[in-house]
Amino acid sequence: MPAPRDPDPVIPPSDSVHDARRIPLPRPGRGASKRRRDEILRVDHAGEYAAVHIYRAQQAVFAGRKGKDAIAADMEEMGRQEQVHLDRFNALLNAERVRPTVMTPIWRLAALTLGAGTALISEKAAHACTEAVEAVIEEHYADQIAEVRDQDPALAAELTVFRDEELAHHDHAVEHGSRDAPAYELLSAVIKAGCRVAIKVSERV
Repeated sequence: MPAPRDPDPVIPPSDSVHDARRIPLPRPGRGASKRRRDEILRVDHAGEYAAVHIYRAQQAVFAGRKGKDAIAADMEEMGRQEQVHLDRFNALLNAERVRPTVMTPIWRLAALTLGAGTALISEKAAHACTEAVEAVIEEHYADQIAEVRDQDPALAAELTVFRDEELAHHDHAVEHGSRDAPAYELLSAVIKAGCRVAIKVSERV
């Protein structure tokens, strides 16, 4: 089971890669900050929803297979942590009357396919999937923390906790051989590209 990292400060460490990322700027006009907050909550809900289904599919593939008890337990535990994140975003969407993305059914199918497909290839491919997905999610959360930390420190603090847990999942995958997966570079690049597209789409629709 991946051990959570020690909590980072709300302000993530600055480095040249992070500094080079474009932080979305507040939109002008009445209701601009509300629209941006809705986008943040909607896309984060979508990401956690997809993560839950990726881990659920991977756990289902490994469960009951001889010699796969350890990885099945890992996937179940990581999925449980993602469910906590998802429950929090569900509560925020309901409290603030923010609609989820209309792409939810498509993301569910894509997540289940990705999770089951990588698990069927091999344990290392499943770990490569985790590494790629969590790398994008961590980057996304870091950008959001930098964006909202002054206007909404409470939300920034929650996102920091979630980010730390995503990093723990990422590191666990690397430690368990994600980079030895078949066609690792291609697999990782395709998954990361798909995640980034999903983020952009989920913010808008």
